[in-house]
Amino acid sequence: MKDFDSVAYYDKVGRINGWDFSQMKFTSEGIGWDFYQEVVRACIPSDFLLDIGTGGGEAVLAIADSSQLIVGIDHSPGMIKTAAQNLKRACFPNVRFVQMDAENLLFPNDFYNVVSCRHSGFCAEEVARVLAPEGLFMTQQVGERDKINLKAAFGRGQAYETMPGTLMRGYIAELSAAGFRDIHFEEYNAVEYYEAPEDLFFLLTHTPIIPNFGEMKGDMEVFEQFVADHMTDRGIITNAERFMIVAKRRG
Repeated sequence: MKDFDSVAYYDKVGRINGWDFSQMKFTSEGIGWDFYQEVVRACIPSDFLLDIGTGGGEAVLAIADSSQLIVGIDHSPGMIKTAAQNLKRACFPNVRFVQMDAENLLFPNDFYNVVSCRHSGFCAEEVARVLAPEGLFMTQQVGERDKINLKAAFGRGQAYETMPGTLMRGYIAELSAAGFRDIHFEEYNAVEYYEAPEDLFFLLTHTPIIPNFGEMKGDMEVFEQFVADHMTDRGIITNAERFMIVAKRRG
């Protein structure tokens, strides 16, 4: 199998689309929460919020009035370029976007009140360092069984061969070792219906769910067969598995 170059992939997608999926038509049943609404509930207007893996900034721009300062970072220059363009159109003076590696946060100690991270890697020690005492870290990540019928059809996919629960246990262990307390988690496995083949195709070409989708021999035949096998009167059925971890930095 061709190796998946995640750095090049995210940069390409970032320049083209960021994390804007508004054109995709689908419905969901069983969603446990809206992550960035949970972030809003955790913030007060005087807070400083850091968003790790901000992509094109779409999510934090939608909650710009929740905090005094919001800084979104992403390692991909393509994503940050799109985020800057989105910010220019939105004109929020309290939002900044910066290209930065999550493993090396270039901020002072104890600077942020809340740090959020959705579907992106993070360094627990760095998060603890930049959080103020009693500050809150919130992350939503994709579970191993996400889009499991798609992964089974293609015989490959994100964390496809990883045992369920491995990722969450690893993140919790890292946060505990970094000095976080009151670590809580939630999970959900929602049903999704994609209205038409082009909606599911958009998802697969703008996310790494199936690495190198469309570049492997037979991918399009597998995709067409999957659509035929999983089309219902509500759309093409699959699933979305997510988990959320909320942890507080020790004072």
